[in-house]
Amino acid sequence: MSSTGNLAGRISPGVGVGSGGRAVCTACGHDLGPAAGPWKDHAGVREVPLAQAGGEAYDTGDDAVVLRQFHCPGCAVLLDTETAMRGDPALVDRPAAR
Repeated sequence: MSSTGNLAGRISPGVGVGSGGRAVCTACGHDLGPAAGPWKDHAGVREVPLAQAGGEAYDTGDDAVVLRQFHCPGCAVLLDTETAMRGDPALVDRPAAR
């Protein structure tokens, strides 16, 4: 069931703000925790060395630079990506101010 029609706002194209200020997957409505908090802690995550993710042009020579892919645990849709150093905390996305 999609919650796209019932959103109070968006955090990203794949993550919306649902009822009660909860972060939700826009594809299936899966609850991802408080919208004002670190929703990525409630998502699935896959880390891939940047060279493997983007090919030779993105080969930094250091496998510590990774592409993180966050996906919905309810429907597996890709919610967000970020590049980071392996072991660094995920970026915290917040709802856009109105």
